[in-house]
Amino acid sequence: RESDHRAWTPVTYTVTRQNATVQGLIQGKAYFFRIAAENIIGMGPFTETTKEILIRDPITVPDRPEDLEVKAVTKNSVTLTWNPPKYNGGSDITMYVLESRLIGKDKFHKVTKEKMLDRKFTVEGLKEGDTYEFRVSACNIVGQGKPSFCTKPITCKDEIAPPTLDLDFRDKLIVRVGEAFSLTGRYSGKPAPKVTWLKDDIVVKEDDRIKIKTTPTTLCLGIVKSVREDTGRYCVTVENSTGSRKGFCQVHVVDRPSPPVGPVIFDEVFKDHMVVSWKPPLDDGGSEITNYIIEKKDTHKDLWMPVTSATVKTTCKIPKLLEGREYQIRIYAENLYGISDPLISDEMKAKDRFRVPDAPEQPIIKDVTKDSAVVVWNKPYDGGKPITNYIVEKKETMATRWVKATKDPIFPGTKFKVPDLLEGCQYEFRVSAENEIGVGDPSPPSKPIFARDPIAKPSPPVNPEAVDKTKNSVDLSWQPPRHDGNGKIIGYLIEFQKVGDEGWKQANLTADSCPETNYKVTGLTEGLTYKFRVKAVNAAGESDPAHVPDPVEVKDRLEPPELILDANMAREQHVKAGDTLRLSAVIKGVPFPKVTWKKEDHEVSPKADIEVTGVGSKLEIRNTVHEDGGMYSLTVENPAGSKTVSVKVVVLDKPGPPRNLNVSDVRSDSCYLTWMEPEDDGGSVITNYVVERKDVASAQWVAISSSSKKRSHMAKYLMEGTQYLFRVAAENQYGRGPYVETLKPIKAIDPLHPPGPPKNLHHVDVDKTEVSLVWNRPDRDGGAEITGYLVEYQEDGADEWTKFQTVPMLDCVVTGL
Repeated sequence: RESDHRAWTPVTYTVTRQNATVQGLIQGKAYFFRIAAENIIGMGPFTETTKEILIRDPITVPDRPEDLEVKAVTKNSVTLTWNPPKYNGGSDITMYVLESRLIGKDKFHKVTKEKMLDRKFTVEGLKEGDTYEFRVSACNIVGQGKPSFCTKPITCKDEIAPPTLDLDFRDKLIVRVGEAFSLTGRYSGKPAPKVTWLKDDIVVKEDDRIKIKTTPTTLCLGIVKSVREDTGRYCVTVENSTGSRKGFCQVHVVDRPSPPVGPVIFDEVFKDHMVVSWKPPLDDGGSEITNYIIEKKDTHKDLWMPVTSATVKTTCKIPKLLEGREYQIRIYAENLYGISDPLISDEMKAKDRFRVPDAPEQPIIKDVTKDSAVVVWNKPYDGGKPITNYIVEKKETMATRWVKATKDPIFPGTKFKVPDLLEGCQYEFRVSAENEIGVGDPSPPSKPIFARDPIAKPSPPVNPEAVDKTKNSVDLSWQPPRHDGNGKIIGYLIEFQKVGDEGWKQANLTADSCPETNYKVTGLTEGLTYKFRVKAVNAAGESDPAHVPDPVEVKDRLEPPELILDANMAREQHVKAGDTLRLSAVIKGVPFPKVTWKKEDHEVSPKADIEVTGVGSKLEIRNTVHEDGGMYSLTVENPAGSKTVSVKVVVLDKPGPPRNLNVSDVRSDSCYLTWMEPEDDGGSVITNYVVERKDVASAQWVAISSSSKKRSHMAKYLMEGTQYLFRVAAENQYGRGPYVETLKPIKAIDPLHPPGPPKNLHHVDVDKTEVSLVWNRPDRDGGAEITGYLVEYQEDGADEWTKFQTVPMLDCVVTGL
């Protein structure tokens, strides 16, 4: 039975001798055996083996070791290696015996130590130049086996072989952060080379992560849990006395990038979009950044919204923003190995933050010549974006269109020499600033300048003299200087000095207050004597003074008033109604006379504007009416006398209404109109009258005459029985005056007369108290149908007739007699 089973298995039933061979056992398993004797009566008891028996082959000495090789030879040593025998004889190898024989000798000598189990041994203490051969035997518990085949004869001398290097890695290796990598290879060389590892020309040292393992034939550099700093150019050097070999590998330890470098810069901010920029990550993870992922978030919400994931630039436009909302921007960098942690911006409100630059202040013009001028200005506020250009424009003062002074950019300087000016023309200049948003408003125009070469001071004025004086003033006059110094004469400065004094006083403070060649010096003291002098002034400065030749004594000079009448002060002045009446005259006299205007010896109307200057007076009435006509007088008076002039003013206007409109000779188809001329003919002859009529039932007036010069008219073609109104207006060359109208309607009917007497009155019957009368119609009815007959009676001898009654017919009975 097997040692680990309980069941017995029969091997044979009949064995007559005292031994047996058991077949079919399995090598390596342990068995128990038992035997029982049997006779004709039966089987006896079994006898078992006392211990288990392991089935294996019989034990012999080992076979000969294999592959005995010489690995290294020096001048006094030989290093050998070998492999174990194919069969160990059924028992474990207990030791190896290495033997050597000097060539020329017969015997081998044991060179190994006792109990050597290593299969490598260096035989030392040999003599340089001797030749040896070696063999090795294996021993087990049975004994020493056959020796191996002998090596070739080996002469003790140093072997030289240049290093060789066979690497298992390529020139480039890419490793993910956290992964391990190793650089391995094989090498050889005699004598044994020295192996050195370098990273970026620095010797690699072992630590917890970096392991270096070198055998006589293999080399290995291993790194566990690689980090980005392990990226570099690795070099292994194999070197002995005969030379060296090097192997290189560029190791890239790659990872996802580090976050983009902040802060996020808001380059442009508008109400509906922003433009942001950032800096690339400090570490791209060892792989080029493939794109950036940009997201936006309204700070009132928790949701990040994608903007783009396809940009490789470090700038991005953030669109579709709501004005006034605050936003944050989140930016990731991505490479082939993953996405970085985010860079998150500060909050930024969506509103227009940048604009075009402000307008510069008014520029200053310097260094003017006949064809150029230098424009100087101050930098304005740039609107939030740097100014990139200035635009200088010029225009002639009287022109309307501005022209650019140059097409080239002007930056960063704030002055520019404008060329190509026309000599003598007056120019203005203005400046605009430009940034990337656009061009700002232009500055106010500069002060006008004339394109002229620089000017010098003028020469003195010519021939100054005192032309008039009063008790407190002196009038001076002079001629312009002969040379203006190429500059316009701005004006003149007048100075005076009291005789006996040393200092000069200024009569006027600025030259532009006296642009003409005359001036009245006032505020002088009556009876004193003064000297006077005049200086001309241009932009370059003051001329030398020109002196009035003789001192002047200040006192009144009397001249009677004098009137020089203008054309509108002729004896009679006609003016059309609605126009402006102007009366004026030049007045002379020393002292200047008092001026009085009157109309018909009364004050003039308050609507009249009266102006008195130092040389004359003017009366002006706007929108004249007829009542403004009349006799106007102008009186001037001073201590030396007085003078008066008069002018008749006729205000020409439309005539007034005609007077005393009368209607007579009314017929059934006509009537006769008469009237008198207007009281006021408007200052012009009545040219004609306009006559109109109107049916009282109609709203329309109808003209029946518009050219009659007479003051009567026969109105014809009336409709009998229709009631009419009539009106008349007068016309002159200035228009038609108001109408005069009949007071009550006129009916178109012929005039009526009493009828004639009835004919053939006689009685046809008489009674004591009544009489029956008859008669015939009269010969004429007076223009209207007879409506009845009045019957009267009279007692004989009486004076009065008594009315009886009116009857319609041609008969009547008079009763009550």
